[in-house]
Amino acid sequence: MERPRIVTTLADPASSNDPAVAELKNRQYLDALERAGATPVPLTERASMADRAAALEAMDGLLLSGGADIDPARYGEAPAGSREAEPGRDALEDEAFRAALEAGVPVLGVCRGLQAINVFAGGSLVQHLEGHESSAYPSPAVTRHRLELTDGSRLAAILGDSSDLQVNSYHHQAITPDRLAPGLRISAVAEHADAGRLVEGVESTDPDRWLVGVQCHPERTESSPPVFERLWVSFVAACAERVEPADSSG
Repeated sequence: MERPRIVTTLADPASSNDPAVAELKNRQYLDALERAGATPVPLTERASMADRAAALEAMDGLLLSGGADIDPARYGEAPAGSREAEPGRDALEDEAFRAALEAGVPVLGVCRGLQAINVFAGGSLVQHLEGHESSAYPSPAVTRHRLELTDGSRLAAILGDSSDLQVNSYHHQAITPDRLAPGLRISAVAEHADAGRLVEGVESTDPDRWLVGVQCHPERTESSPPVFERLWVSFVAACAERVEPADSSG
């Protein structure tokens, strides 16, 4: 069967303070999808309107990757701890997310991608919190914390019996339960000393829609529990269901 084509929104390395590190981060998402059997279709905000339209028209799935903060104007707030928003990327991902929903293709959000799903669906973010941000990647100093899965969630079914998951943490913004968007439900949480329970996993309330977001970075295999490879496999398998078998006639 043909490998599913997964549009992958990425940070633009040319706009980064360290293009080499940005390229490394982007490559890890593409590698994760390729390992799981997909053909990634990378898009940055520099993509032309024609290239965007062609990619979104042909996609079998959508990956919203990590990156800089979402412009708080997207959820009706003034900046209050948000850093270096990327409005051009926000616009690209909003367009891609709505196209994915309309087409009914699976969607996976990672870190910023989780937050983007929540914002685009009508939720909001805590603009800054302490204690969940690691040193600049690829520093070996990685902040980790325990992840608690929600019984009966899609994420729990994918990861299986994982009662003591220690995940990496590279974020300074977060979702709290009161900021969760309509149409989403919580699939994982983590405790925070000041903010209480943070939403670290979301999914659609519609059991027939494959829509999952995680706050951790499962593409960073050096600091992720191996069980998270199942998430990439499950996502790609769901996207593969969209691929029509090649025509063998004639």
